[in-house]
Amino acid sequence: MSASSTKRIRARFQLNYPGFELDVDLDLAGRGITALFGPSGSGKTSCLRTIAGLERSMQGVMAYVAVNDEVWQDDAKGVFVPVHQRALGYVFQDANLFTHLSVAQNLAYGRTRIPPALRRVSLDQAVALLGIGHLMDRQPGTLSGGERQRVAIARALATSPRILLMDEPLAALDAPRKAEVLPYLAKLHHELDIPVLYVSHALDEVARLADHLVLLNEGHVTASGPTGELLTRLDLSIAHGDAAGAVLSATVWSHDAADHLTTARFAGGTITVPEQNAAIGSPLRIRVQARDVSLTLERQSGTSILNIIAATVTALSPDSPGQVMVALDACGCPLLARVTTRSAKALALTPGLTLYAQIKGVAILG
Repeated sequence: MSASSTKRIRARFQLNYPGFELDVDLDLAGRGITALFGPSGSGKTSCLRTIAGLERSMQGVMAYVAVNDEVWQDDAKGVFVPVHQRALGYVFQDANLFTHLSVAQNLAYGRTRIPPALRRVSLDQAVALLGIGHLMDRQPGTLSGGERQRVAIARALATSPRILLMDEPLAALDAPRKAEVLPYLAKLHHELDIPVLYVSHALDEVARLADHLVLLNEGHVTASGPTGELLTRLDLSIAHGDAAGAVLSATVWSHDAADHLTTARFAGGTITVPEQNAAIGSPLRIRVQARDVSLTLERQSGTSILNIIAATVTALSPDSPGQVMVALDACGCPLLARVTTRSAKALALTPGLTLYAQIKGVAILG
């Protein structure tokens, strides 16, 4: 690989531990959020640590790591940039704040090692993005878990990294604190041109945040691609089970203040959701779970279901006993429906069949 490649993240390496080998070759978008997803022990954290330079490939393997136009490791050429010289931010499960320093002092600590000419993210910008302006004089011990993690993310951003590595940053938080931090994470790739590698084994986080998805299992990449595509691929385990679903990228089209509803447009048509505090034309990320989609051969009337989308069956696959997962295409937009085996037989579901997807519920992701 040449250093002239831009807006790509390349990582090729092997690690060998007793009873476990990590062998990956990644070629990822150099912008947006890429999630490394998989069960515990699949190699997600080891990937981050190797990209950061905290781990080295096994002897004899020609490892390569480049972030956009910067080569950090090229064993074939004898290049290895030490960790402290890599322009990266690292956020762990634990905030790891200096307990003897205030929030403001914690933010300033890492920033001092960045020459002024290389500072691309201002301290004020990092503080505003994470909504921590009112915490600057507080000590870490007085903060909630969600507040500490927001400070840790702001501290990483304040170093103006070329890439932000996040290792399950919400895993240690309870549900309310997790809900507190997620909207701030969603803002990062909208407002900053800094690629993020985000490690998680929580599907809800991946669906909400990730533009690109890398599936890892037992140290190997099983699939890599746009999140919306991988979530609906029936050959992957992620597209099965009660949590399976699709993510729609939509745009706010209109508001109905009387009925407290918002209509959004996406590739497959329009979809009505609970009223959103968003301007017309704003992007909207919507999750439709397979269990909330029913199928009908004819468009129904006299129904309480507001969202009925024309679609074509593209594939079917057995799910849990007595259940079938149905992959659908709505004008280029993938959807999933989880129906009973009996219903699949009654409707004579086969690839190529045109029908209607009735969406009973949606989740607004951002």
